[in-house]
Amino acid sequence: MKRIMLKLSGEALAGEKKTGFDEETVRGVALQVKQLVDEGKEVGIVIGGGNFWRGRTSEHIDRTKADQIGMLATVMNCIYVSEIFRSVGMNTSILTPFECGSFTKLFSKDRANKYFSKGMVVFFAGGTGHPYFSTDTGVVLRAVEVEAEVILLAKAVDGVYDDDPRTNPAAKKYDQVSIDEVIEKNLQVVDMTASILARDNKMPMWVFGLNEENSIVNTVSGRFNGTKVTV
Repeated sequence: MKRIMLKLSGEALAGEKKTGFDEETVRGVALQVKQLVDEGKEVGIVIGGGNFWRGRTSEHIDRTKADQIGMLATVMNCIYVSEIFRSVGMNTSILTPFECGSFTKLFSKDRANKYFSKGMVVFFAGGTGHPYFSTDTGVVLRAVEVEAEVILLAKAVDGVYDDDPRTNPAAKKYDQVSIDEVIEKNLQVVDMTASILARDNKMPMWVFGLNEENSIVNTVSGRFNGTKVTV
């Protein structure tokens, strides 16, 4: 496995605080990613915008405007996390689908490949650049575009279940499930648009709990404790 796309759940990055970012949690993620980069892996990262903005629940803001604010929230999240990554010795770059002045660079596949070839961790912020598409769709789209081998979904929950394990203690965890079954049963691995995009482009997704010790490194090295969504 050479090139991976890592989706970091904002909820998981909050750690025990349950809101915002827990800096030690983010630093722990950074140290794991640094280990992968030092081993020659190419790592792209997508972070949701929920730490700063959950405007879709508002009845008083136009959906398009709410989504635009959400896209900017993902940029803020990526700037913060990328700085923590830099503090532990990595080179990073943030790519967005729209101009953000000197804060980021404009996304292109060629630019992403150039940064990967230099051993940089590439953050893909701003979602798809369009309203009505989530960061779930954004991570699958970017993974397909840059030809990642797998998407790693690091969540607050340790895999895919047939019901919400936080409200149903009897929920069954899948060790492996096909993307077709995910779509048929609406298992909420990622949203439906992202699921169909992953299926059509044969992009596998591995779901695991971010807050388990060394979960990212363990997942990449084969010591996997989550759910593999196969295509």
